[in-house]
Amino acid sequence: MRVLITGGAGFIGSHLAEVFLERGVEVYIIDDLSTGSVENIEHLQANPRFHYFFDTVMNRFLMAELIDRTDCIFHLAAAVGVRLIVESPVRTIETNVKGTEIVLDLASKKKKTVVIASTSEVYGKSNAIPFCEDGDLVMGATTKGRWSYACSKALDEFLALAYWKEKQCPTIVVRLFNTVGPRQTGQYGMVIPRFVQQALDGQPLTVFGTGQQSRCFTWVGDVVDALVQLSQHSEAVGGIYNIGSTQEVSIHDLAQRVKVMTDSQSDIILMPYDQAYESGFEDMERRVPSLRKIQKLIGYKPTRDLTGIIEEVIQYAKQKELSF
Repeated sequence: MRVLITGGAGFIGSHLAEVFLERGVEVYIIDDLSTGSVENIEHLQANPRFHYFFDTVMNRFLMAELIDRTDCIFHLAAAVGVRLIVESPVRTIETNVKGTEIVLDLASKKKKTVVIASTSEVYGKSNAIPFCEDGDLVMGATTKGRWSYACSKALDEFLALAYWKEKQCPTIVVRLFNTVGPRQTGQYGMVIPRFVQQALDGQPLTVFGTGQQSRCFTWVGDVVDALVQLSQHSEAVGGIYNIGSTQEVSIHDLAQRVKVMTDSQSDIILMPYDQAYESGFEDMERRVPSLRKIQKLIGYKPTRDLTGIIEEVIQYAKQKELSF
């Protein structure tokens, strides 16, 4: 078996590549290193079954060659992180929509399976908790750039399902809920690695907004395992699946927990959204997935709780500091 991972030098992509290599699979990755990192895949480069290309999915000729060589495509390449989305809305929309269209068009010609990584962001301002895959998506106004990412990923989903329905290209859509683990950076707004680094550095832990907004955090290992299982399950084709955890925590309580677990004396401070991002920024108050659909299909169940996730991120951050 041979797989292609777009965004393969990214946080999730590198973990997925690692797992496939451990299983004897031949792995191809492509990454433009805009948010990915060579450091994430350095330990894989000596493996003869690992092939890496530092280029963009917009390179149609290269993508055609890579898709032709492989059996299954995991399309993870995207603009990621709230900060990047707010600061670069054009790049967000173009990368997500154009890149996905290229992948699906080329894969459909050879009927290759494509797993499209979407996001819990598509649920927008819905208050129908827990979020179900067939629930309504409630987007904010187009004047609010924060929603450009959600809309672009929703369009990706429409495209993926249309390619399955109209052109019989096997597609699977996954909506990821706040995936966390080693190799994730806080640079683009990812909250747990940001809190951990601030705590270890003795800097204030900056909580955006009121801190009462809540999230459910998922260990990257659980996400990767679900991606692998879904890609190999024939009944997953043509479906949308939440991948996440249902252990909900407010962002303020999360900061407090990180502070305790790092034995940090840092203060916790609130930063208004318009100071952290932009004027008029809107956020989702809660983001809790229904896992019934994926549990029924593959028996998915998170294996690591929030404490375990934070412990792993702390350990990784400390090891990284020692390596410099």
